[in-house]
Amino acid sequence: MGGCSAPNCSNSTSTGKQLFRFPKDPSRKKKWVVNSRRDFEPTPHSRLCQDHFEESQFEEIARSSAGGKKLKPNAIPTLFSIGEPPYPAVTTSYILLPMKAEPVEKELTFGDHGYARRNPLPGMEEEDADRTAEDQQPCTHCQLLKKQLEQEMQHTARLQKEAEEMKKRLYRLDRIEKGLHNFLYEDQIRALSLTKRSRRAVWSPETILKAQKIRRAVGTKGYEYLREMGYPLPSYRTLCNRLETKIMVTTDMSCEMLAELGLGIMAPCDSPSEAVGDNDEEELIGVLS
Repeated sequence: MGGCSAPNCSNSTSTGKQLFRFPKDPSRKKKWVVNSRRDFEPTPHSRLCQDHFEESQFEEIARSSAGGKKLKPNAIPTLFSIGEPPYPAVTTSYILLPMKAEPVEKELTFGDHGYARRNPLPGMEEEDADRTAEDQQPCTHCQLLKKQLEQEMQHTARLQKEAEEMKKRLYRLDRIEKGLHNFLYEDQIRALSLTKRSRRAVWSPETILKAQKIRRAVGTKGYEYLREMGYPLPSYRTLCNRLETKIMVTTDMSCEMLAELGLGIMAPCDSPSEAVGDNDEEELIGVLS
């Protein structure tokens, strides 16, 4: 069996010294190598003798049958007869590393920004002057775009003004339409957009009854005068055609005389604006309402 691996130590079991193999734990093994003052990698056969351990590193009671000493689980060799190790020897079972001091924040004073150059480099002044002159010169394209922008803004303002006028006109028309609904029916309002004497007007029964009442109230001439003024009313022939019961009679009485009688008989043939038929002899249509 080999002897002690420490420098300048020839102890072995033949001389009565007990040998201890290097621990398997890498951290403890490194501590043994550092303290033994050797720069080598221990092998499974490397040993250190008992002379390199203090008495405090052994168990108080021997556990072997031969009465040999037993190292503590955290034993560290510290007794060697050569100079100081290349770095401090390990005397404890663990290493206490000093805590890193926190950096102290220093008050930074920038002053007038010393990282900036106070004096420009040669030639920089001329370049700056050229750039300033170019910036001051008006750009033709920019001027054109500016002019187009002004024109667009004027056009937008004009359109906004026209939109406001249209809103006012729509408001007035809406009020007029509401006012017309107070005394005209829908078909009468539609007839206002048609030309006079237009036959495309479609009259509702309510409008026919209303026209009959107006004609009875104002007479034939008054009724025709209202139609000439543009009041939306059906023609006299339309009134006669829309009546429910028609009786053909012949009489020499005028329309005014028939109206004064109050019998509900109307004579459409005497309407000044429309002819009754193509026949020469006068025919009167009497309508009983």
